[in-house]
Formats: sequence, C-alpha cells, structure tokens
Amino acid sequence: MATTGVDAPGRAQIGASTLRTDRWWIQPAFTFGVLTAFVVYSAWRVFSGQYYYASPYVSVYFSPCLATDCAEGALPGGPISWWWLSPALLTAWIPLTFRFSCYYYRKAYYRSFWMSPPACAVSEPHGKYTGERRLPLIMNNLHRYTFYLALLLNIMLTIDAVLAFRTPNDYQWGYVGVGTLILTANAVCLWFYTLSCHSCRNAVGGRITHFSKHPVRYKMWTVVSKLNAHHMMWAWISLGTVVLADFYVYLLASGRITDFVFFTV
Repeated sequence: MATTGVDAPGRAQIGASTLRTDRWWIQPAFTFGVLTAFVVYSAWRVFSGQYYYASPYVSVYFSPCLATDCAEGALPGGPISWWWLSPALLTAWIPLTFRFSCYYYRKAYYRSFWMSPPACAVSEPHGKYTGERRLPLIMNNLHRYTFYLALLLNIMLTIDAVLAFRTPNDYQWGYVGVGTLILTANAVCLWFYTLSCHSCRNAVGGRITHFSKHPVRYKMWTVVSKLNAHHMMWAWISLGTVVLADFYVYLLASGRITDFVFFTV
C-alpha cells in the first residue's frame, strides 16, 4: 500500500469521482461548447477562401493576404503565386497556435475536453499523467515564439483597422461605419490579449537579477503584470471580437447586408 497520496493509510477511501453537490460541470461544459463552436466556425471560414473582403474591410482570418490571387484590395496581396488553397491557411496557423499553446487556454481545454481534471476536487478518468513532455503537448513550448508572430499579426490588423476609416472604393479618409468600429475594437482587444500574455510578461521582465538596474523594463513589467491579472477576460473577449469582425465582413462581402455608415466625407 502507498505510504503517501490518496491511497496512503489513514486516508478516506472514496469511490465517487467527487463529493461536490454544486453544479461544477457547468463551466467545463460551457467552455467545451464555446471552444468547439469557435473551432468549427473558424475552420469553415478559413477553408472557404471566399467572402473575406468588402471595401474598406478585410476579414481578420485573411489578413495579411499573402497569395497573389487575393481579392482586389485585400492588402498586401502577394507574393506567393504557387498557392492554390485558401489564402487564409498561410497565416491562420499563427493565431491558432498562439491560442492553443496559451497558458490560460491550456487550462480551459485540459478541463473541458480532456477532463484533466474537469474541476477542483473532481477526479479525472486518466490513469497517468505525462505532462507536456511528449507529442502533441510538447508543442505548447512554441508559445513563447508564436507570441512574437502574434505581435506582427496584431500590427497588420491594426493597419487594417486604420484603413477601415477610408471610404469604400475611392479610399478617401473620413469614413466611419459599423465595420470600422468593429475592426478597431477587435484590434484593441487583441492587443490587450497579447500584451497580457505570460510570455509577454517574461519577455519584458524575465532574466533580470536586479530590477533596480533596469528601471524601464521594471516599469514595463509592472504594467504587463497588471494586464496579466485579466488575461483570462481578454482571452474570451478577443475570441468573440475575432468572430464578430470576420462574420460582419462575410455578411457584407456576400451581399447579405450593407454597412451602416455613421459618418463619411
């Protein structure tokens, strides 16, 4: 008999998976449903390869559009001429990998999809745990590197948000439509999500022995640490704004709706 752990002498032998009487399963079930819906929707849009540009808006899944056959106006356009699949596949793996390897999302899908464990004080069905030392979970170590790629993507999406202030077709500055506000809000939320990331906190303040010798990095670390406390919130909000921004462009590009304009020159 084990001398330590749950099977140690003197420990209660509980056969039930949990003695909790509250509805602990609601949160993992909700997370499972939302993340599954997001993956299904994203796969549909990314592989569709159409309805991603409606002047002056471009879908977040297709920006930057690196194939030469991108829709006219979907910046920057090119230089990959041999690509024949959806152009979104050239860049969509960046935010997907960044989110999949995110420290918060690991907790979310470990609990909701793998039940490892599904909730506090609830036993998991797995007989052993090997950590993140083997495939596929060892790939989560890519998070610190995809962080920098996510920063570049955020810059591109910020440029898209700025260009959304131009009038359709003639591209004159001084246009504000519903899409302008949505793309701008999405860019802001993505910046908050990315900058509140644990990898960002380590990048600005890690490997420092004495903060007193690095006052600028210490100030940056302090700001990022405050953002980091709300990382989960921005993870969910930015997930929603990404879908909203893409779906709005899809509705415009497919001709199902027209953009409501607040102001134009």
